[in-house]
Amino acid sequence: MSDSDRIFDKLHRRVVVAALGVTQIFAWGSTFYLLGVLGHPIALDTGWSYELVISGVSVGLLMAGIISPRIGRAIGNNGGKPILALSAILLALGLASLGFSQSIVWYLAAWLLVGVGMGSGLTDAAFATLGSIYGKGARSAITSLTLFAGTDGWSTSTLFSDTSGATGARSLFGSNGILA
Repeated sequence: MSDSDRIFDKLHRRVVVAALGVTQIFAWGSTFYLLGVLGHPIALDTGWSYELVISGVSVGLLMAGIISPRIGRAIGNNGGKPILALSAILLALGLASLGFSQSIVWYLAAWLLVGVGMGSGLTDAAFATLGSIYGKGARSAITSLTLFAGTDGWSTSTLFSDTSGATGARSLFGSNGILA
């Protein structure tokens, strides 16, 4: 490998890790951490019990766990780029559905869709994707992504909630997913 190839490879890795890192911050902040900030305001805005609102994350995690083995096989067979792109769309649709939920049933159903996005786009899928891109040399990229994406999504949720309210924040997260 020539010096110019090594420089390009290093730059490519940095761009890939930075792009995945930013998407991971938003993905974690808009899913797993979402109700830590917005659970109470959502319950107040909708009149639903706090416990039912918070159960949405559990519904999403259950769905993510159900689909994760299939996602891993798909990444192993086809690479992760299309899976991660699809996850951004699924998260955006699920989060937009959360924002427009008028009943607890619709809200929990939206969390099922968010869960599919979580299972296909959170860290496990990102790590598998890095493995499919870089093979045995993926360790440094995975380590870098872990450090980069470890930035807390909580602050993003708080910012959106403070500026737009609970319903607006749910919709903003959906919009950000579409843009990503």
